[in-house]
Amino acid sequence: MWQLHQFPLCPFSRKVRLLMSEKGIGYELWRESPWEGRDEFLAMNPAGRTPVLHDPARGVTLSDSRAICEYFEETVDRNPMINGTAVNRAEIRRLVALFDENFYGDVTAPLLHERMKKRLVYRLSPDSKMLREAMKLAHEHLYYIDYLIDNRPWLAGATMSLADLAAAAQISVADYLGGIDWSAHEQTRGWYSVFKSRPSFRPLLSERMEVIQPPSHYADVNA
Repeated sequence: MWQLHQFPLCPFSRKVRLLMSEKGIGYELWRESPWEGRDEFLAMNPAGRTPVLHDPARGVTLSDSRAICEYFEETVDRNPMINGTAVNRAEIRRLVALFDENFYGDVTAPLLHERMKKRLVYRLSPDSKMLREAMKLAHEHLYYIDYLIDNRPWLAGATMSLADLAAAAQISVADYLGGIDWSAHEQTRGWYSVFKSRPSFRPLLSERMEVIQPPSHYADVNA
């Protein structure tokens, strides 16, 4: 069985978990804190980032969330997540890059640094200025998601795709860390509530990162 090396608030690991669950692929969770820089982990992925997927029986190791997702798209026919015409597939990949790079860089990464890594690793208090800036940028990203949902059933088109999984993974971590103000984003809130109700998403909502608790609405599928 696949062993998924990850930590609970890694958005890229969450994206891979969602895709594997939607496709019905079994896996075991292996806890990895990449900031510890374990030699065994660096041997699997010299970049030192999660997720890493390992199948010891076959001697196969995969790293980088987009590479992992593309691998399963090529090898598992069930529930394709990069689907449709060439134009549709290009749009899915564009949005995945937007959430993996821009949303992560603007919102998720600073929240993880200020509210998780500073507390767990450096024993420091968060920088309130950095938190305010991340939350401000979160609004801008959610306004764009509102626009997409106003014009499409799902983020990239007519059906759920890897773009939805990538967005939900990033948003879920930002929401856990208290970085999302939902008050002006009813379209995105409605889409995300539907996503939170999916069987693939429920395990994510039940997990907790040590000493860091999410806001009360985090696991409420109706919030």
